[in-house]
Amino acid sequence: MSKLARQRAILDLLDGEPIYSQEELQKLLHLRGFDAGQATLSRDIRELGLVKSAQGYSVPGKELIPEAGSSVDRLVREFVTSVKAAQNLLVTKTSVGSAQPVAAALDEENWPEAIGTIAGDDTILIVCQDSRAAGRLADRIQGMLA
Repeated sequence: MSKLARQRAILDLLDGEPIYSQEELQKLLHLRGFDAGQATLSRDIRELGLVKSAQGYSVPGKELIPEAGSSVDRLVREFVTSVKAAQNLLVTKTSVGSAQPVAAALDEENWPEAIGTIAGDDTILIVCQDSRAAGRLADRIQGMLA
């Protein structure tokens, strides 16, 4: 399975219960069909910006943010830093290593304005139907950031 799917699974697991060690995370991922070694998990933890405390691994600042209705809301709120329109394109900046999970969540929404996304490490290019659609989608994403 892909890195993106594995990282989304990690975020889902962290939403469900406290995870106190990489070994525990590795076992839970294995139950979901992901075989990841210690080095891979270390990279995922670093790229997702997770921190470890007495309460286990978590996304920094999560406890200060009220829960939203969907995972795309949560991912946008936690990882997106800016959205800028350029005609029918949106350039969306994220924290380092977060572009792919955010892009996958955006794709899953099947919003009519978005034709598709391309994600790098910290940037997502969203292709929209036209400049009006790009403006509407930029406003929607900005609203999630507020």
